[in-house]
Amino acid sequence: MIIQLETSITSEQKQHVIDKVKEAGYKANPVITQMGEYLVGIGKAKFDIRSIGHLPGIRDIHIVSDDYKLVSSKWKVEPTTIDLGDGVKIGGGHFALMAGPCSIEGEENIINTIDHLKNNGIRIMRGGVYKPRSSPYSFRGLGIDGLKLWYQLAHEAGIKIITEVMQVSQIEEMVDYVDIFQVGARNTQNFNLLDELGKVDKPVMIKRGISGTIDELLYSAEYVFSAGNERILLCERGIRTYERASRNTFDINAIPILKEKSHLPVIADPSHGVGIRDFVEPVALASTVAGADGVIFEIHTKPEEAFSDGQQTLNYWESARLIQKLNHLASSKELFGH
Repeated sequence: MIIQLETSITSEQKQHVIDKVKEAGYKANPVITQMGEYLVGIGKAKFDIRSIGHLPGIRDIHIVSDDYKLVSSKWKVEPTTIDLGDGVKIGGGHFALMAGPCSIEGEENIINTIDHLKNNGIRIMRGGVYKPRSSPYSFRGLGIDGLKLWYQLAHEAGIKIITEVMQVSQIEEMVDYVDIFQVGARNTQNFNLLDELGKVDKPVMIKRGISGTIDELLYSAEYVFSAGNERILLCERGIRTYERASRNTFDINAIPILKEKSHLPVIADPSHGVGIRDFVEPVALASTVAGADGVIFEIHTKPEEAFSDGQQTLNYWESARLIQKLNHLASSKELFGH
């Protein structure tokens, strides 16, 4: 059960509602976000919601059977739109493209990428300054100094940035230089990190775990929402299966399923999803047809010289071609029932 409270509700009215929820056999969990105030009722007793729906201070009340209640589409039927400001929106009919190198490598790398994005009408740049790598000897990012430089150059050009945060201690130093926090596949169930990102008024994109289920991704999003942050994006980035022909198995099924289960925007990551440069384009196009609200992919001037993930990174010519195809396809999504 989800009870949306009026902004004008008094403390006495709220307590009265909580008491009535308890009488109905439910535990009332208060949730306050940057968008509103809720009571999430947990319980299995059957009762007529009209018995409390009329109480002063209640805006609306919904029965939600899913365990991940706040991110469920069963109470919020209209899709969520993430507004980054300056006319940059994601979800709710706003198709978003995000592109950039796997790792931020330096000023020249940043400037070249920004020029490419501007030339192709892309407003969001991806990149890593803290990189979780399988080998401790691989390049692991430029850290906070690289982030500050990147943020300055990007915002001077009107470009928003999305980058990964790996641990709770990084949030405070990063928050002023990030437009979207990314939670990587290795941290999808780092519940301490998710809790803390719930306290930040910046959008959070959560990637599906390496072997995570769709429901587990939604539970992770519920952690962020219940801690106070409604501005969440879900990202399908492929899962580990027994198949070895590609880096991961991109689960195209997940996109329409997530769109049906949740009101949150769904982003596709074909670069990590397939891990092979030649197949990034067809997977990106397929994810758009499947209903994705956006695509995030890796680009570099010379992928073979990239500090990381060169094998799945597009060059600028390939990127420009993909952007053109994606924009054309997105403008025709109504043909596919989206």
